[in-house]
Amino acid sequence: YHGTSKLIAPLALTIFVWIFLMNLMDLIPVDWIPVLAAKIGEHVFGMDPHHVYMKIVPSTDPNVTLGMSLSVFALIIYYSIKEKGIGGFVGELALNPFNPKNPVLKALLIPVNLILELVTFFARPVSLALRLFGNMYAGELIFILLALLPFWIQWVLSVPWAIFHILVITLQAFIFMMLTIVYLSMASEKH
Repeated sequence: YHGTSKLIAPLALTIFVWIFLMNLMDLIPVDWIPVLAAKIGEHVFGMDPHHVYMKIVPSTDPNVTLGMSLSVFALIIYYSIKEKGIGGFVGELALNPFNPKNPVLKALLIPVNLILELVTFFARPVSLALRLFGNMYAGELIFILLALLPFWIQWVLSVPWAIFHILVITLQAFIFMMLTIVYLSMASEKH
């Protein structure tokens, strides 16, 4: 399906670039942006410079990652209903994974199927969001811990970690993009 859709490829590329650029902000030294924000806030807006608290990397906030994954989740629901219709969408939730030939047994297994399918259905956006959040939060935490070390040892540890972290941020953007494509492909295929 994703080969014929005019939305999937641009969406996937947009998600990759967006997440990559958000994650790339992790390579900015931790103390630069709050100091810069405090100076701008003090001079432009008359704010107290001691009250500037911010996170550098947007994907280290679970609200951001959950918002992105809920957008993907809305697209999954939309494409499922668009391709299968309401009956096909509900039938997929109610008749999978157990779909016996006996109609009485089939009717008895509908609640079990619904519970199993709804858990897996709602686990997709939560796992998508928490995977990105957890990995990026851990990476930023390591950068913060390295910033607490004496200056002479920071370069010895932070440069190799930054080089390794470039691979991590690229991988996290790629994983989010690929899972979006997989989930949308699964939503559009008929069983």
